[in-house]
Amino acid sequence: MSHSTFRGKKFTKIFMTINWYGEGCFKIVENNVTITTDPVESFTGLSAPRFKTDIIVRTIMDPLLPEDEKPVAANQDETIIIAGPGEYEIKGIHISGWPLMKSSGKDMLRSIFRIKTDDLTVGLLGHLAEFNEPEILEELGDIDILIIPGGGKPFIDQQSASKLVRQISPRILIPSFFKIPNLKRKSDDATEFLKEVGLKAQSVDRLSIKKKDLGEKMQAYQLTL
Repeated sequence: MSHSTFRGKKFTKIFMTINWYGEGCFKIVENNVTITTDPVESFTGLSAPRFKTDIIVRTIMDPLLPEDEKPVAANQDETIIIAGPGEYEIKGIHISGWPLMKSSGKDMLRSIFRIKTDDLTVGLLGHLAEFNEPEILEELGDIDILIIPGGGKPFIDQQSASKLVRQISPRILIPSFFKIPNLKRKSDDATEFLKEVGLKAQSVDRLSIKKKDLGEKMQAYQLTL
């Protein structure tokens, strides 16, 4: 990582890196803290990544879990697992989660999250199927990077997703849950979603971004495996 010097002191140029492993699984790294979102499950047909992570954020959970098992637990690798709505501060990362009660059921609780690091704010819309709770938008606040399903059913349809993107108005848009090779479930690719939004995505295998790199206009990135 590069450094700059000012009046004899060394300052680190903070930047965030984001990798994608299919579906809703992203690796987000800033200041040597690694966050994994919605780890890939074997039934998807995709291969789960192998790396050490500090925090796992799961946007879908069993609402019947005992209270002492949700929303935070630690596994043998000392990884903190967030699996439900609430307010958390872990290793300098501020994470807020909201339940989507209108699109959840007895056997499934969907949540969306805001992840605030030193430099950037990420909106993680996870397994979003529909959005009927506009009051959450105000609480979500300003979002630099928005991750939202872009492949349509069984998640939010592409037209509704594009409308929601315009409401949130992030600086960077990243689609998740879209068609890729080896994915067992049916899904559309993200092309129609991006067309609805009116953006052409840059295809990258990893996104590295600093706050100062954010432009005035929204940009889209389609991450590749």
